[in-house]
Amino acid sequence: MGVKAALPKYELYFYNVVLYMAMLWAASWIYDVSSTNVNRKAFKPSVKPGWYYVGRKMDTADSEWVMWFSMFWEHILFALSGHIIFAKISSLLAAQYRSLVFMVYGMLAVFTSMGWAYLTLILSHCVLLYSISLVKLRWLCFTAGLATLATFKMEPFLSWQGGFVTGNFELRHVFFYGGCGFTIMRCMSFALENCERREGNFSFLELLKYNFYFPFFYFGPIMTFDKFFVQANNPNRTRKESEMWNISLQALLNLAVILVVDVLFHFMYILTIPADAKLLKQLSDWALIGLAYMNLVYDWVKAAVMFGVINTVSRLDHLDPPQPPKCITNLYMFSETHFDRGINDWLCKYVYNYLGGKHENVLEELIATLCTYGVTLLWLGPGWVVLLWAFLNCFGLNFELWTTQLFAMEPFASIEMSMSAAMSRRIRALFSTFNYWTIVLYNILALNSLDFAKMVAKRLFLKGFPLTTIMVMFVTYCLVQLIKESERRQALIDDPDPIPPPPPAPPAADPALDADADATAPVDPSKEKAE
Repeated sequence: MGVKAALPKYELYFYNVVLYMAMLWAASWIYDVSSTNVNRKAFKPSVKPGWYYVGRKMDTADSEWVMWFSMFWEHILFALSGHIIFAKISSLLAAQYRSLVFMVYGMLAVFTSMGWAYLTLILSHCVLLYSISLVKLRWLCFTAGLATLATFKMEPFLSWQGGFVTGNFELRHVFFYGGCGFTIMRCMSFALENCERREGNFSFLELLKYNFYFPFFYFGPIMTFDKFFVQANNPNRTRKESEMWNISLQALLNLAVILVVDVLFHFMYILTIPADAKLLKQLSDWALIGLAYMNLVYDWVKAAVMFGVINTVSRLDHLDPPQPPKCITNLYMFSETHFDRGINDWLCKYVYNYLGGKHENVLEELIATLCTYGVTLLWLGPGWVVLLWAFLNCFGLNFELWTTQLFAMEPFASIEMSMSAAMSRRIRALFSTFNYWTIVLYNILALNSLDFAKMVAKRLFLKGFPLTTIMVMFVTYCLVQLIKESERRQALIDDPDPIPPPPPAPPAADPALDADADATAPVDPSKEKAE
């Protein structure tokens, strides 16, 4: 049945009430645990004095969040502000050279922050992959790109290239891995797009403009070269009527989310608690499951805010960057699960969709997913936890296709057609409920630890069975139904698909009219002669 199947309003109201009550209940458990264990010895490394006005200690376990929005936010803000100022000046004085100004500022910023040796290292990789792109062999470009990326994941190549970074700047290691990794992915995108170009080649200058666009350089997201080239060289710089208002609103929203998350870190230590195995064993089922759920929500929120800040700057430059990732509260399918939409778009364009075609053939889908997660494994860095995460997500993505094709066969297709659209949606949501928790458990494995994921799974399906299992699955069912309702409304906005009115019924037969018609109808000469 289609996604536009509607449910009664009272049923949706009931789902909302159940979901929000369950979330508040789980949050209250986590708040109590955080308050009663604030001085716990295991908390000391990560729970530190917070804001003076809040009067509580703060969870600082996420070094990436602290780096972005506490310790080094002034450095990042200064660099991005400089880009905005240079962009504004160039747009006023020489709009046709804006992309060139972006490149010059990006190279100067990289040189200032990391030194000439690091800049030389980046340029050498650009020259290497550009030279290979001139051959216009897709497999060679892909092989060279992945081999180059692998040099940042294994010894002794990693240590040798790391020697190009000098100084005591605390962010140098973060900048080193971020700048090098994203550079290789951008160069691969450039090379693959150059292979698709029928006549001539893109210039090396276009690669430098693409790679050294500063807002994307260290932290992403990745825009594929074809999109960046068109948007960066678009002579039309006019904005829509409300575009600047939307950009300003997005900036304020990002700031508000940063403040809300920082305040919540004073009351719920969701990042520190999972590292304390003894405390986890003492938690109730609801607290442990709520903790796992909030860890995933936080990670998606963090990605949305970090990319949101960068995207706000790039939108000022008339670019349309990749959107923030889809939050765990809005998905229940493996095919929509990702942490970085830029990397996801890159993988879909050059690997997944290229090999998988229409994603209808089981064998093609298996090959496409294996190759996709193989590249992802190399991007994240080989390791047992990452390998297990990649395998489980690869299996989940293929299992979705297998079940979809299975239930499209008889007798399942006929059974579903005999149901009402609302009942079909309820049954699909029931199956999606279990799919939702496999997504949660698989990703908790990568975000936290294998031990934490195993503990959550045991509480949910073994020790907590049947009471906790049924209650959690029912709450999850309510969440999935609300996600489906959001999708239904969005589908109606995107494609109203009005049902055409039925054709008018033919007029009722009138014997008198039929008789008159017979009397005035022309006579067939052949029939008259035969008679």
